[in-house]
Amino acid sequence: MKFGIIKERKTPPDRRVVFSPGKLKEFKNKFDTATLLVESSDIRVFSDQQYKEAGFEVTKDMATCDVLFGVKEVPIAALIPNKKYFFFSHTVKKQPYNRALMRAILDKNIELYDHETITKENGNRLIGFGRYAGIVGAYNGFRAIGLKNTTFTLPKAETLAGQQELIKALKAIDLPNYKILLTGNGKVAYGAKEMLDALHIKQVSVQDYLQHSFEEPVYCLVDVLDYNKHIEDKNTTNKHFYSNPEAYTSDFFRFAKVTDFFIAGHFYGNGAPYLFTREDAKSEHFKIKFVADISCDVDGPVASTLRASTIADPIYGYDPNSESEVAYKDENAIVVMAVDNLPCELPMDASEGFGALFLENVIPAFFNNDKDGVLQRARMTANGKLTPRFAYLQAYIDGTE
Repeated sequence: MKFGIIKERKTPPDRRVVFSPGKLKEFKNKFDTATLLVESSDIRVFSDQQYKEAGFEVTKDMATCDVLFGVKEVPIAALIPNKKYFFFSHTVKKQPYNRALMRAILDKNIELYDHETITKENGNRLIGFGRYAGIVGAYNGFRAIGLKNTTFTLPKAETLAGQQELIKALKAIDLPNYKILLTGNGKVAYGAKEMLDALHIKQVSVQDYLQHSFEEPVYCLVDVLDYNKHIEDKNTTNKHFYSNPEAYTSDFFRFAKVTDFFIAGHFYGNGAPYLFTREDAKSEHFKIKFVADISCDVDGPVASTLRASTIADPIYGYDPNSESEVAYKDENAIVVMAVDNLPCELPMDASEGFGALFLENVIPAFFNNDKDGVLQRARMTANGKLTPRFAYLQAYIDGTE
């Protein structure tokens, strides 16, 4: 079987890649019957020369490949018919801006495997860039604090080589005695947690966080049942919450009353309660002044996230009283960092980590007859049609919803 690493063509450019030269070499060593090609690119973080030095053919022609690996959406004009493609298609949630892309994939008889759909049997994702979103998001949040308070200056993450350089820069600053709240229990939250732990910021329990003051910065990691409660005050489980979000109401405000810096690393599911609303943010008891919204659900569960921000301009202000965007320096502003493509700021680290997960969890399926069903679960399209698991997208593709 012949596999190809394709050039990223989406604008703005994305320098990440599914396999670094080193990880591609591991791929070849483990599965020596595979043929591996790399499409020439002047964009990706690893140069054509680095792939050549690792022993791989670099070419502009991917037509002979059976399977093509990319990161972001492939432009319609660049899609090669009758191939297997892996990339983030951003169609799983019926995103309207990619309806035409999905139609083209079907028209061109492409087998699409979206990275988001590569899961275990229980539905948990096997691969992704979430850890790196958490790492950069936490860093950017601290950078926003320095910019707002004019107490320290951190370089932009994209100018630094990797996580260790981010940590080194953070260790050189003096943090105020802030209470930091981190939501989530997945790769995003634990990526952010890595940064807090690297700074030796003390982790405290929910009870201590809510009831005590501290002479040093502290953080509290909370999950869905910490900031949501059952409408009837029943003791439940995370699984029950995920299956019945409408049976819950937000209990986040108790944290908002004592939090200075909020890092949103949670996954927000449809029908779940908002964490805090615009009315909540107007309260005199609402204390949060800095929000690093890594989850970045626009105009949703985190009321201050009015829009996604960009790597070039990552920070804006939210005025709770007018419910509008203002300059982040504004006296009344909640400072918001809501970049939605954070891993792009650490393309080398992110690519290495993604490739390691992909090599461990996906590539073996091509050589063991997909014994664990990884490819079967992830396959969105086949023979010009949606597969049964993704039949729910048909009305979206037809434009009838």
